[in-house]
Amino acid sequence: MIRVHVICEGQTEEMFVNELLQPTFINKGIWLVPALVGKPGHKGGNFKFERLKSDVENRLLQERTAYCTTFFDFYGLPMSFPGKNDVDDSADVSEKADVMKAKMTEELSRFLGQDAMRRFIPYVQMYEFEALLFSDPDALARGVDKPQISQQLSAICNTFSSPEHINNSPHTAPSKRIEQLIFGYEKPLMGTLAALEVGLNVMREKCALFDGWLKELEAIPLLSANVE
Repeated sequence: MIRVHVICEGQTEEMFVNELLQPTFINKGIWLVPALVGKPGHKGGNFKFERLKSDVENRLLQERTAYCTTFFDFYGLPMSFPGKNDVDDSADVSEKADVMKAKMTEELSRFLGQDAMRRFIPYVQMYEFEALLFSDPDALARGVDKPQISQQLSAICNTFSSPEHINNSPHTAPSKRIEQLIFGYEKPLMGTLAALEVGLNVMREKCALFDGWLKELEAIPLLSANVE
């Protein structure tokens, strides 16, 4: 069984890995090990590069056969994070994600070396975890027990070419749009329930960048054989 450490931004992402990704990947011989960024007991968020560097270093250098990946939102990253300011705001989400992953990997490689970084798979959620839930607005509404908002959620989704394009403004990010429709939206619990209702297959169909990340993870057994 190949271990893959998943450094998560918050509890929602951690629960998502455990509840949706783990059952699928364990059947592929891959054991996903999610953990919040930072020291034990930290509740996530505040995704500074220094914290990420320390976490990646601990996982890749202490476990020579383990892999490491990331699962955090683009829009919540500080402006000082590698790659955040290296692409124009008008650029497509795929370009923003590619630049972010490249810069993050480049900076980590300076500290950890190329050999360890062969077991690192960068990923940035565009623009936010809740974008995945918009893959099926009807299922999202059912998941949060608010079927009456299905039409409004669909209207939001239809404005963009994909859920991953729902913009990154602090005021109009996916979670903010949900919060405007659901008073008292509790991200970890309600987000996970909605994700279970939407389902992984639909998310992969609607969210190309997310699907690409999972395909990279699924290819790890082959990468591992080449490393050995």
